[in-house]
Amino acid sequence: MSAEEANKDCLAWAARDSSGVLSPYKFSRRALGNDDVHIKITHCGVCYADVVWTRNKHGDSKYPVVPGHEISGVVEKVGSSVQRFKVGDHVGVGTYVNSCRDCEYCNDRQEVHCVKGAVYTFNGVDVDGTITKGGYSSYIVVHERYCYVIPKNYPLASAAPLLCAGITVYSPMMRHKMNQPGKSLAVIGLGGLGHMAVKFGKAFGLNVTVISTSVSKKEEALSLLGADKFVVSTDKEQMAALAKSFDFIIDAASGDHPFDPYMALLKISGAMVLVGFPSEVKFSPANLILGMRTISGSVTGGTKETQEMIDFCAANGIHPSIEVVPIEYANQALERMINRDVKYRFVIDIQNSLK
Repeated sequence: MSAEEANKDCLAWAARDSSGVLSPYKFSRRALGNDDVHIKITHCGVCYADVVWTRNKHGDSKYPVVPGHEISGVVEKVGSSVQRFKVGDHVGVGTYVNSCRDCEYCNDRQEVHCVKGAVYTFNGVDVDGTITKGGYSSYIVVHERYCYVIPKNYPLASAAPLLCAGITVYSPMMRHKMNQPGKSLAVIGLGGLGHMAVKFGKAFGLNVTVISTSVSKKEEALSLLGADKFVVSTDKEQMAALAKSFDFIIDAASGDHPFDPYMALLKISGAMVLVGFPSEVKFSPANLILGMRTISGSVTGGTKETQEMIDFCAANGIHPSIEVVPIEYANQALERMINRDVKYRFVIDIQNSLK
C-alpha cells in the first residue's frame, strides 16, 4: 500500500454522480489543528439535504459527495488549544463547520447567517481548500466552536437528528416566543421536522394541533407524539371550524400546497413560520394585512441556541422518534425518506456498520 493510500483512513459512503447512489469510499481528512476536535462518528441522521446534494438538485454538487450533517460521536483527539472538550466527551456536529467569526451574525452566535457564508458540513469548501465531507463517515475533524456538548445521559442515536431537524424548528419557536404555556400551535406536515415541533410544543405547554393530508398519521400524532388534536387538511368542514384559532403555525410541509387555507387559521396578529421548502409561496395579501399576521422563514440556528436546545432536550426527556439503520441501508433510507416512509427520522448506526 502506498503512503497516499495509507493516509486515506476515513471510511465513508459517497455519491459519485447525480444518480445519488451511495457506495463505499475512502479519503483522508485534514490534519488536526490547534482548535480542532477529532470525533469518532457513532451516528448520523438522514436529512433531505442528503438527497439534494447527492443528486445535484441545486446544480452545485462537488463529487464525490459524502452526505450527512446530523452527526453525533465521541471525542478521540483534541488540538492543543481546545478548551471545551476532552477525549471521551460526547459531541455533536450540525449543518455547518465554519464561518468568518467576525461579522455581526457570528459575533451574535448566529453563525448560520454569517455574512461571508457559513461553511457547510458537506459539499462546502474547508479551510484547507478541500471539499467538506459529511457524517456518512467514520470520523470528522471540526473546529471546537462548531461542536456541541451532548450530555452523557442522552443517547447519541437520539442526539443526531437534533442537529438539523431539531434546531430548525426550535430556533423559530424561541424567536417567536412559542414557549408560552397555554398558547395554541398548529403543525403542518408530520415528518422529521414536524414531529419535533409537536414534541417541543408539548414541552412548552402549548395546545398542539397536527394538520396533515394523511389520515393514517392520526393515531400516532395523538398517542405517540401527544398532540391534542389532529385535523385532515382536505376536510373543509374541519378546517373552517379552526378559523382564527391559532397563535402560531409551523409549516414543515415541503410539497407544494396552498397557503391561504392555513393563514385563515391564525388569530389576529398570529405568526406562521415556514421551515419546509415548497417550490413557491402564494397567498392573498388580505390574509396577511387584515389579520395583522406575520409569515416568516427560518433555517437552522446558531451555536449558542443549538447547545441550549440539546440541553433542553436532555433536561426534559425529549427524544426524536427514530429508525436506526446500518450504512448498507443508506440508499434505501434515502428512497424511503423521499416517499415519506419513515417515522420520523432515519439514523445511521455508523460505529457498528461502517467498517
